[in-house]
Amino acid sequence: MQLTGARRPRAARRPQHPALRCGIRGRSREPTSIDWVSAAERANRSRRNPRRRSAHGERTAQRMRTVRETSAGGLVVDGLDGPRDQQCAALIGRTDRRGRLLWSLPKGHIEAGETAEQTAMREVAEETGIHGTVLAELGSIDYWFVTEGRRVHKTVHHYLLRFQGGELSDEDVEVTEVAWVPLLELGSRLAYADERRLAEVAGALIDRMSDAPAPLPAPSPIPTDRRREVTATRRSAARGNGTREATGKHG
Repeated sequence: MQLTGARRPRAARRPQHPALRCGIRGRSREPTSIDWVSAAERANRSRRNPRRRSAHGERTAQRMRTVRETSAGGLVVDGLDGPRDQQCAALIGRTDRRGRLLWSLPKGHIEAGETAEQTAMREVAEETGIHGTVLAELGSIDYWFVTEGRRVHKTVHHYLLRFQGGELSDEDVEVTEVAWVPLLELGSRLAYADERRLAEVAGALIDRMSDAPAPLPAPSPIPTDRRREVTATRRSAARGNGTREATGKHG
């Protein structure tokens, strides 16, 4: 029989789970299990599964296919046997997305069965209209870019070419303008730093070729009535057009 006014002994209180102390409530007041994970355990899970901790952009980069491309081009120079202030190089101008005209060296993909030197001569002719022969290697440039869901690692081999003939032409659909640019102005005209360094290498090579001892004179040829063919570029230079630019083009 319970006595009046007597107090029932208080039952021992169970320790409350940390999640409940923070105000988290489930269907029952004392859930049988709570998925509570410490910060250290979360870090361990991330290390075991790197894709969980990767950002969305990083996961996309992992799925992106990597492609390697190889191209070749060059610096074709007119007047290599003359003084430096009269030497000119054929450059191409392309319009970027901002509408700026950026000058660079002609170049393009190496086709099946071609050597890099053959590609350089072909691309120079296709993009500028100028024909040249390879004299020396200037160096290679490699860089990465992303296009059409691919990561592209591109390598471009560059060569120094001697002018052999032809006329400036911008018929290539990827070219906005072409021009003969004085060799001394390449540092300020070329848009990309890597190509400006290649122009410096070309200048040093040309200086060494100019300082080399002259070869022994060749035997005198048998006289004929044929005369050396004169290109339109040289005819315009003889008329006083020192810029060697195609009609209607501006450097």
